[in-house]
Amino acid sequence: MTSKSLYSKAALLLGSCIASFTLGSTTATADIVYKAGDPSLKPFILGEVPYPKGNKPTPARIKLGKKLFFDPRLSGDGNMSCATCHNPMLGWSDGLPTAKGHKSKVLGRASPVVTNAAYNPVQMWDGREPSIDSQATGPMKNPNEMHTDIPAMLAFINATPEYKKAFANAYPGEELTLDLVGKAIASFERTVISNDSPFDRWVKGDAKAMTKQQIRGFKLFMTPEKGNCALCHSGPNFTDSSFHNLGLASFGKKNPDLGRYKQRPLGIMKGAFKTPTIRDITLSAPYFHDGSAKTLMEVVDHYVKGGVVKTNLSPLMIKAKLNNQEQKDLVAFMEALTTEPKPFDLPILPLSH
Repeated sequence: MTSKSLYSKAALLLGSCIASFTLGSTTATADIVYKAGDPSLKPFILGEVPYPKGNKPTPARIKLGKKLFFDPRLSGDGNMSCATCHNPMLGWSDGLPTAKGHKSKVLGRASPVVTNAAYNPVQMWDGREPSIDSQATGPMKNPNEMHTDIPAMLAFINATPEYKKAFANAYPGEELTLDLVGKAIASFERTVISNDSPFDRWVKGDAKAMTKQQIRGFKLFMTPEKGNCALCHSGPNFTDSSFHNLGLASFGKKNPDLGRYKQRPLGIMKGAFKTPTIRDITLSAPYFHDGSAKTLMEVVDHYVKGGVVKTNLSPLMIKAKLNNQEQKDLVAFMEALTTEPKPFDLPILPLSH
């Protein structure tokens, strides 16, 4: 058997395993009753927000983390905070095709949304961070992103009475370290949750929460012979937290971003990126890890085409069989996954002395 044949066989096997996992994490399409409040829809209800041992969110930790999240003084130049790339006014992203980092350097990937990140078992487009606690400090350590002088940043916090007192209240007896800063920021990020969209209300029994078009779109989303979206955008958070090469045009460039392959050097992971949640999707355009789709209709069109670059395409990347009206219905459903934004109060940051 040739190496190409072996690769194809392995890819199909992996695809089957992923598909089994994905479908098992929600409910079989044939068992769904597309009626508001039907018991078959319960798997789409988000559970309690998970948190790791030793970092249970408390009001003190959340309040502290919120200040740190919005404080630009944590960056190397003192002009960039977590909120620079994860802005609540821009769907907890930045509205850019790809992020800008230290000294406005254009980076290679879009800023992932913070929304519902607490439910993800791995973080970042390539899955290199195992939790939001560790992810929170990743940009600080990256010279191309926040470019933080870690010792200077910790000294600044220690020299700021309000921060010093806040850490003592939130984490009594714990030494101030970069990891502790990450834990505080993550406690705030665990409050950035979308779980009251029209779809959520419809699932819980409000028959008027979704339109007939959105219900049609949901059925197309779930049906393997049509949109087949639920194969990867599965479960209550609409992600399998796995990695797929979607055949984006950028993968055809010279020296393309290899994505997950840098973390897991398996052939099938070349050009593969984590499936993002599509909750609150209307708030965070543009789309895909390279920001190449400006609208949701462009996203749907990409799947109808079955991708652009076919090299190393994920075995789960199957053409969506949708006519023009069905594409509109599918977009209408995705719009129903957005929780109506509420006014957000920015924190008053501590004065340094």
